Amino acid sequence: MLTTFLRSIVLYVIVLVVMRLMGKREIGQLQPFELVISIMIADLASIPMSELGIPIFNGIIPILGLLAMHLVISFFNMKFVKFREITCGKPSILIFRGKIDEQVLIKERFTLNELQERMRENNVFNIGDIEYAILETNGNISIILKPSKRNTICEDFNIEPDYEGLPYDLVLDGQVMYENLTKLGKDYKWLSKQVAKFKTTPEHCLIATIDGKGNFFCQEKEGK
Repeated sequence: MLTTFLRSIVLYVIVLVVMRLMGKREIGQLQPFELVISIMIADLASIPMSELGIPIFNGIIPILGLLAMHLVISFFNMKFVKFREITCGKPSILIFRGKIDEQVLIKERFTLNELQERMRENNVFNIGDIEYAILETNGNISIILKPSKRNTICEDFNIEPDYEGLPYDLVLDGQVMYENLTKLGKDYKWLSKQVAKFKTTPEHCLIATIDGKGNFFCQEKEGK
């Protein structure tokens, strides 16, 4: 029992490290070759985890081999367009200039019901509002609305909005984010003065943030 437990922990750590090294894509954003590798890694990890008679390295070595394969394929994908088309495929235009391309739907084995479902996921409920619908290589659909149906933006009214910048976390659960303070050219003394306005200290903050306009937010921990 203990051996199985320890083997499970080791394999979990190995798989976690491998998946982190593969990148930060969400499962729904995986390219076909990435999805295949992920499935194979799961199978390889499950066998030595449950079968005590199989050496644990019989699972670790193939997993590391798949990681190496992933890194090689990713490298060639970045360097060669043709290779990328082979491993990832090319986007397909399901709706072109407001008209559904039936041949592309048939080729991609994509039904009208699936198209309507993806439309609703993009908050589009009338197919007549769509100028282009593109089936991406990861299975997601990108929708471009007709000009008359798009949301207005500041540029449409010749308005130049104020620069907002990037918000920074300064304290999370009582832990001071010194790296972010350094990026802002601030120090702990400055932070203490800011949170003092909320009658607390950095160590007693649940969260403290500042946005690009200098707006400071702070919330104290309960029952400090």
